[in-house]
Amino acid sequence: MQQKFNEVFWCDDISFYALALDGQKRPCRVRSSNVGHCLFSGIADFSRAGIIADQLLSEPFYSGWGVRTIANTEKRYNPMSYHNGSIWPHDNALVACGIARYGFTSHAILILEGIFNASLAMDLHRLPELYCGFKRREDLSPILYPMACAPQAWAAAPYIFCCRAAWGWR
Repeated sequence: MQQKFNEVFWCDDISFYALALDGQKRPCRVRSSNVGHCLFSGIADFSRAGIIADQLLSEPFYSGWGVRTIANTEKRYNPMSYHNGSIWPHDNALVACGIARYGFTSHAILILEGIFNASLAMDLHRLPELYCGFKRREDLSPILYPMACAPQAWAAAPYIFCCRAAWGWR
């Protein structure tokens, strides 16, 4: 299954796994944080893990508050969109653990740092379901997503998962 997945979903032109396959089984070449779930599950080819980890921590994805759901270079990117540029703490936890699974602990620590620093600006330091994916500025807290559930139960996982990833636990 891993071999078939890598053959079908890997896109050399963007050095990333496709987000999905369309109705004709063609790859949807959207650079999405979902690729971190491929690392989390272990289905990603080891030789591609570093390329993915570096991209997820590059400016198009990493806002300073966490990893955006899609890169800010994508056509549909909107930092205030529910799935097209916002930051989901639980998604970041899976991404951090996936990155650490392949040995990129320093990348996982950056994700933990971003999520932790975002939590410092939240009521009682409890993370919401999601927040906007605007670039971090020292003079501004993360922008809350207007309709997010806050607090959100699944947003408690990032603290545990990111710490595990940072400590190298798999």
